[in-house]
Amino acid sequence: METSLKNKKILITAGPTREYIDPVRFISNESSGKMGYEIAEALHKMGADVILVSGPVSIKSTLPNHKTIKVVTGNEMLLECQKHFNSIDIAIFCAAVADYKPKITSGIKIKKIENNVTLELQKNVDIALEFGKLKTANQISVGFALETNNVLENSIGKLKKKNFDLVVMNSPNLNKGFGYDTNKIAIVHTDLSLHHFPLKSKKEVAIDIISLIKINVKTKQRIGKVKINTTI
Repeated sequence: METSLKNKKILITAGPTREYIDPVRFISNESSGKMGYEIAEALHKMGADVILVSGPVSIKSTLPNHKTIKVVTGNEMLLECQKHFNSIDIAIFCAAVADYKPKITSGIKIKKIENNVTLELQKNVDIALEFGKLKTANQISVGFALETNNVLENSIGKLKKKNFDLVVMNSPNLNKGFGYDTNKIAIVHTDLSLHHFPLKSKKEVAIDIISLIKINVKTKQRIGKVKINTTI
């Protein structure tokens, strides 16, 4: 019988973050948020208890308003996610949180005076890493790896470092990934097995990802039911 995700509490992050230099300038990336939203909407239709924490995007969502939490910065996203870390069954970290943020944010617009300026950056929060430190044996964590080179090697590194159960791998190549309605992915598991998928719409990719999450849930449920016989 197929594993159901109905009533499972699932946290999904989506979109980019904006890390402000001053009130009108910020560091960000080209994430559209489409992949995270497709996953969230598909899970909602399956009856899951979805919590979508989204950075700034231009997406018309079919999710009920109370299912979506809007944030701007990486730190805001972390604070909202942390509220649910102890109660969720599954976390899907699809958001492209900026890796770095300005060390100092100016309260007023920086004027164009000098020919050259230096912007000092500091490492931003890593939400998936923070969840990985607290994650229990019954929780599932899914990460995304957008890589331009050494895709598998870097993805396996993330899998181990952040305590993921699955890592969805893709790359920002032409007509797939960031900003497009299609994506071509592969998924690596904790046992380092790989699933490759052809180029598909992000709606279809969402279903592929969810299907592998269901398998992972079923495996954990089966392991949890195993009883050790200590009778001599």
